Amino acid sequence: MKIYIDADACPVTRIAEDIAKQHAIPVVLLCDTNHALSSDYSEVKVIGAGADAVDIALINLCQRGDVVITQDYGVAALALGKGARAIHPSGKWFTDDNIEGLLMERHLAGKARRSGQHHLKGTAKRTAADDRRFAERFEQMIREELTECKT
Repeated sequence: MKIYIDADACPVTRIAEDIAKQHAIPVVLLCDTNHALSSDYSEVKVIGAGADAVDIALINLCQRGDVVITQDYGVAALALGKGARAIHPSGKWFTDDNIEGLLMERHLAGKARRSGQHHLKGTAKRTAADDRRFAERFEQMIREELTECKT
């Protein structure tokens, strides 16, 4: 098992690294050339700039049994299709049961934005409670995946 983080502007990278380190799970941070990342624990892969370049690289690397951390519903859908697990920095798990609805919501929100008739709020400021929720849900996901690997 590896953990892949879509690390461009990911607010939970350090939390994920700390939990991964406790379980001795390797982490790969993927970012584009516009983001300078460094880590004492994770492997950092800098992917050339370009629309979706990081997303494509992440999906090419991940495999069944891996865990992907991403805010991108499309990346999550592709990861699920490869048999990986996926989690949002909010702590929400992406699953086969919810991904279609999430993709539809994304499509409709984009359509509303493009129409110029609807003003959608941005994301709320991240709080310590958000970090705790992510840590708890991520830890739970890791434990479940480790249990499945043993059986």
